[in-house]
Amino acid sequence: MLVAATAVVLILKPWTEEFQHGGLTIADPPAPVKPIPQVAPAPVTAPAASTHGLTAALAPVVGNPDLGAFAASVSDGDTGKVLWTMDADKAMIPSSTAKILTVAAALLTLPDDHRVTTKVVTGSAPGEIVLVGGGDPTITAQPDGKGYYPDAPRLQDLVAQIKATGQRVDSITVDTSAYPGPNFAPGWDAADIAGGSIAPMDAVMIDGGRLDPLVEYSPRTATPALDAGRKLAGELGVDPAKVKAGNAPVSATQLAAVQSAPLRDRLLQAMVHSDNVLAEAIGREVAVAGGQEASFTGAVTALNTVLQAAGFDLTGLKMADNSGLSTDDRIPPRLLNRVLTVAALPNGAAPQDNSTADPAAVTTPGSPLAPLLDYLPVAGGTGSLATRYVDRDREGAGWIRAKTGTLSVSSALVGYVLDRDGRVLTFALMSNDRPPEVSRPALDAVANALRNCGCS
Repeated sequence: MLVAATAVVLILKPWTEEFQHGGLTIADPPAPVKPIPQVAPAPVTAPAASTHGLTAALAPVVGNPDLGAFAASVSDGDTGKVLWTMDADKAMIPSSTAKILTVAAALLTLPDDHRVTTKVVTGSAPGEIVLVGGGDPTITAQPDGKGYYPDAPRLQDLVAQIKATGQRVDSITVDTSAYPGPNFAPGWDAADIAGGSIAPMDAVMIDGGRLDPLVEYSPRTATPALDAGRKLAGELGVDPAKVKAGNAPVSATQLAAVQSAPLRDRLLQAMVHSDNVLAEAIGREVAVAGGQEASFTGAVTALNTVLQAAGFDLTGLKMADNSGLSTDDRIPPRLLNRVLTVAALPNGAAPQDNSTADPAAVTTPGSPLAPLLDYLPVAGGTGSLATRYVDRDREGAGWIRAKTGTLSVSSALVGYVLDRDGRVLTFALMSNDRPPEVSRPALDAVANALRNCGCS
């Protein structure tokens, strides 16, 4: 079901000649060694962890005061049984672990090849064109077409299509009406624009609003849609002063269009690199699919509707956005862990009947949430976990896969791990009221304890 281990072996080029010098003979190297895949499913015969065993294993680490206000939930990935909890119903500031709910809603709602379209149409005045945002923040204006997001649509393709029509272009209007309402969520900090964590949510952006398109936490623009219009103007030789906000006429003729990468690729990017802008845009795609407006309110309503219809208990859930950047967000660890458990259950099967398990489960053959497991960063290896588990406490490196969450008042880890007996454990570990430099090592220690647990 889940990856157990990976090994990489170098292939040595055979050398058949002897080298003699000063009476020394250098022998031929050994024959080349073929790499043997070491990726295997978690063994189905692995003994299940017990509540008693987990309690004993976690006791030395869960009382660490560096965890601050701590709440958690741990489950068996094969049966869905909840094995250990601490204040699991407590509504906590989730930070970016909230993206797990957004991705789950997207997987339950949209096809994995879903794309978003950005168009250019004729305006109402002679020589006017309208850049119509469809909700894609990934377009790039890089000359080689290689911007921040892999396989992103290129501004140059829009330019080429416009020029091919022979349309005269004297001015550009930018239409962001696809995203009604405020473009900045409650609980967001304006300082995070310059800090590189977010841009105002406009319906069209270049490289997620980054001022340096190739840097993850580059400062962002406060006017991403107008900046996209100005970039288009520059490519078409139009005075940037002739770029303004407005709406496309109803009877407009389409001149050009580009499409985003498939949803599956954007979900991976949003999770591995904890991309707030991309998560918010995907939340709006879910909203549109569910008949809601593509706003913060509509996206949150759609998320709640989808998850509730799938059978998840949303008690304690309160969201102001879809990325977890808002300090107004609240999620109990019980819910986050449950989503991971359903994703991990073999063949999407219902959990065994027990008093501590949430009876709700997605029961289709092969859970539609299963891809979520592959979107999680690998401890000591990828994305937001690449620099963790690499110095001390390395036990979890390569074994833990988890979504991180980091705000000044919140840190969290939500994911899964293979314990020492080869059993899959899903977990949600949430810390509030401590700065991340204090709480992160304490959370990593808890996850390492799960990895080291032979808790049957």
